[in-house]
Amino acid sequence: MSNTSSSTAALGGRPRQSMTRASAASALPPWWPLAAITLLAAALRLSTLGQQSLWYDEAFTPVHVLRASLIATLHNVVHTENTPPLWYVLEWAFTRVLGTGAVALRLLSALAGIATVPVAWMVGRELAGRRAAIATAAFVAVNPLLVWYSQEARAYGLFVLTASLALLCFLRALRDPSTRRLAEFALAASLALLSHYFAVFLLIPMVLWLLAGAAPAGSQRDGQPRERPSNPKTLKRTLVAVAIPAIVGLALLPLILAQGGHGTQWIGEWALGARLEAIPQYYLTGYTGAALGHGIELLVALVLLAGFGYGLWCTLTPREERGALIALTVLTGGVLIPVVLAFVGVDYLAPRNLVAAMVPLSALLAIVIVAQRTGRVGAALAALAALAFLVLTIDIDLSPRLQRGDWSGVASVLRSAAPEHAIVTAQLGSAPLQYYLPALRELAPGTRTPVGEIDEVGYAPLRKGAQLPPAPGFKLAERRDIHGLIVYRFTSSSPVGVSTEALLRSAITEESRAEALLPMASSLKTH
Repeated sequence: MSNTSSSTAALGGRPRQSMTRASAASALPPWWPLAAITLLAAALRLSTLGQQSLWYDEAFTPVHVLRASLIATLHNVVHTENTPPLWYVLEWAFTRVLGTGAVALRLLSALAGIATVPVAWMVGRELAGRRAAIATAAFVAVNPLLVWYSQEARAYGLFVLTASLALLCFLRALRDPSTRRLAEFALAASLALLSHYFAVFLLIPMVLWLLAGAAPAGSQRDGQPRERPSNPKTLKRTLVAVAIPAIVGLALLPLILAQGGHGTQWIGEWALGARLEAIPQYYLTGYTGAALGHGIELLVALVLLAGFGYGLWCTLTPREERGALIALTVLTGGVLIPVVLAFVGVDYLAPRNLVAAMVPLSALLAIVIVAQRTGRVGAALAALAALAFLVLTIDIDLSPRLQRGDWSGVASVLRSAAPEHAIVTAQLGSAPLQYYLPALRELAPGTRTPVGEIDEVGYAPLRKGAQLPPAPGFKLAERRDIHGLIVYRFTSSSPVGVSTEALLRSAITEESRAEALLPMASSLKTH
């Protein structure tokens, strides 16, 4: 009798334990994974928001663009930038309230990056259900590239958010082409265009898909009937909805022409093949992942490819197939169209301009890797990929070699310079140094000024003879390496007149463009 009782207890123990675990799980609200993932995303973005120095593009905004007046700010956007105005308007409002410290400048991007996570969740759910929602949100929350641009005082974080909102509204309008859903898409698509010009490449496949779904029922695919009977009212609503962002795009053309691609010359100087190679590298290991080497990149890629291949081998459900096809179509438009344009001579293909396409890429990977038929294996592979992304993101936070240049550290060193001194820096250092040392101004060509100290700043590789004095009467007083930024300090016993041209010729970096800076007053103020 006791043996029977023991056997019964043994046999009944597991179901009872399983029921206990199931009860505990059911006690949690269904949205708890989203809450946990969003909190993780917020922690990654906010905890280290001011840790890194502002680099050139970020510092350029407060130094050369933002002004007390919104009108003056927009004037500078037209004449110094190559991005639509929405981010600058919002950034201007933020800085009017919070100031222009590094955290304040980056906060808008951080909030946009955090908000992108629940949007990515809803995108994954619309495409393929709850499993895809969890995986998509997790990939977006911890991907090192998306975290990087959530901590950058530029338009990319807002671009990712608005493009993701446009994708979500497109999916909802595709499922339910009501006036409300189509109006939401029109608004989100317009905001995406006002955030970044490359939004148009993501919107093109969405618009075509909506129009195809609303077109009159005259053609059938492979003899199969249409998913939904055509309705003339639906077609009319769809045409109006897609016309609104088209009008916004046309309204932006004068601004595009006026901006004329300011500051995009570097794109053409970067070999196209290297840029194409950087696109997947950015997604796998982040903006500065090249320093980690191809081995790390390959490891992350292998996890994703293994999960993707396993998902395809297990076969997708019809809903998953359709969701994957939609994500792939949007991704292809967002990446392939600018690549084709680059090959035909309209070359604005900077890999960072494709950052918003990484959300449909994340959704595509999530749909396939955690497809229903992959079971726990798919979930484990997705978790492993997300963990790899998380480790890389944390590594960036801990490793100065993977971070933005430490221009704040350089400025701290240069604050002890002699009152009459000049700074020669690679062009990428001019705006950061002017941000951290506001008294600095650029030396005009043809200027000759007496200086008792010349400070040379740049990245390796340095030009041959960088350690030699830049002018007669100077000698090398100090060499500093500040997390990869090299500083040479040359001093003279008395001020020596030096021309701007002579200073620029003495730049220690091999970069073709350099800037010469001089303090406006004898004492440098600190930012």
